[in-house]
Amino acid sequence: MIIANEWKDYELIDCSNGEKLERWGNIILLRPDPQIIWDSGNLREQNNNINAHYHRSNKGGGNWENLKKTPESWKIKYKDLTFNIKQMGFKHTGLFPEQAVNWDFMSQKIKESNRNIKVLNLFAYTGGATCACLKAGASVVHVDSSKGMVEWAKENVKSSNLSDKPVRFIVDDVIKFVNREIRRGNKYDGIVMDPPSYGRGANNEVWDIEKDLYKLVELCSNILSDNPIFFIINSYSTGLSKEIFKNVLELTIGKKYKGKIYSEEIGLKIQKSNLVLPCGICSRFESNE
Repeated sequence: MIIANEWKDYELIDCSNGEKLERWGNIILLRPDPQIIWDSGNLREQNNNINAHYHRSNKGGGNWENLKKTPESWKIKYKDLTFNIKQMGFKHTGLFPEQAVNWDFMSQKIKESNRNIKVLNLFAYTGGATCACLKAGASVVHVDSSKGMVEWAKENVKSSNLSDKPVRFIVDDVIKFVNREIRRGNKYDGIVMDPPSYGRGANNEVWDIEKDLYKLVELCSNILSDNPIFFIINSYSTGLSKEIFKNVLELTIGKKYKGKIYSEEIGLKIQKSNLVLPCGICSRFESNE
């Protein structure tokens, strides 16, 4: 497992009974996580400094209960990057802190390449990877089907003082976008994607990871440059093994390019118990460059 252990502004304090207690800057949140099946006590009763508690509804979705005054948005830093955090629907905050392991990995590969690197970020959300790649010196094309998420990504780029860097923001369905890039002959040295299990594109296109992921990765293999430095698939689909994603990369990217392909869980250390909370799967191709 690869553990994101270089945070200062984020901390996974404790986990129990389907909930996790986290510090985001100076704001303490209690949020649900179905993987936490163990019982180490009632976290809300044990902690009187919680700002907000997200309650999941039996009918789907849920709501935030603000226990203390909580700002509409606030900023946290990861190394030289700054992100805007907000209380979103369905428990989210606009950032997945475990993804710092990929930000560091991509930054290192970009810096070590000693050439101009062009990165494509698909299902790009609020732009954590976009900011990291821009900071490392790459140009980035950021694609997401949600206009709201793209606007949030622009905020993060601005907050990280990266507005003068070469980035294009595109609201579109990722498969349609990649097909257009194939026709245009555009190429990328690195591709990163965070596909959901299910989703809808900009024009209501249906995405199903089990039906569509292989096709998308195969399409993406046609827009890689002659010497790509990385290809990353992130997944939070609990029903699919890490070996599935490794197989997808082996049968697509691995057939065309020489490099290392591997798949690992990524996670966060639980500070109170020193256990680790798994937070998804990261599958990578990386060049031997």
